[in-house]
Amino acid sequence: MKMLSIEQELKSNSYPGRGIIIGKSPDGKKAVTAYFIMGRSENSRNRVFVEDGEGIRTQAFDPSKLTDPSLIIYAPVRVLGNKTIVTNGDQTDTIYEGMDKQLTFEQSLRSREFEPDGPNYTPRISGVMHIENGNFNYAMSILKSNNGNPDSCNRYTFAYENPAAGEAHFIHTYMHDGNPLPSFEGEPKLVEVLDNMEEFADLLWNSLNEENKVSLFVRYIDIETGNYETKIVNKNK
Repeated sequence: MKMLSIEQELKSNSYPGRGIIIGKSPDGKKAVTAYFIMGRSENSRNRVFVEDGEGIRTQAFDPSKLTDPSLIIYAPVRVLGNKTIVTNGDQTDTIYEGMDKQLTFEQSLRSREFEPDGPNYTPRISGVMHIENGNFNYAMSILKSNNGNPDSCNRYTFAYENPAAGEAHFIHTYMHDGNPLPSFEGEPKLVEVLDNMEEFADLLWNSLNEENKVSLFVRYIDIETGNYETKIVNKNK
């Protein structure tokens, strides 16, 4: 698979929607993840990321303008022991609770499907990172409608064991802007990451469409120690 420039992937797409990136830093020492949200409606754009324990949650920037919280207020990132869960919806909680009961990532998502926001039927994208004894593995999932058919859910899981240094995978909800919005197709894209978290966060944020970007979360986890550093960027300040 050809490695793509994450900068070009984002700059060439005005509306990938929500996106998850997971991989390993070029020096091989850090597990890297990033999650961003974008919005076209006032309700979607009226959000910020805030830290919540070891994870994060979304909240309304201006509570007086919040109309329907059901699909926009959730915890995108939660930590369960040596696992970090990243998703674009409240399935973060479903995965957390399932894996806490010894279900696998894939089994935990069996009870969920795409979002009920027809005609888009936004895919649910999820990722889980597992760090143990100096080893790092991750998996990604997308639950999407069958070409816009709300009666049929297609489920895809991609697992990456012992990923190569400097490689990451990028999955997002929409192929591009449109009406209805076309769901992501194919397997997660192979993209590069950087050793420096601040530089990588700046690269991502500056590459996202200025009008549509809302918030960005980036975390680098030391594979040997489990210590992490986090960067949050919100358009609303």
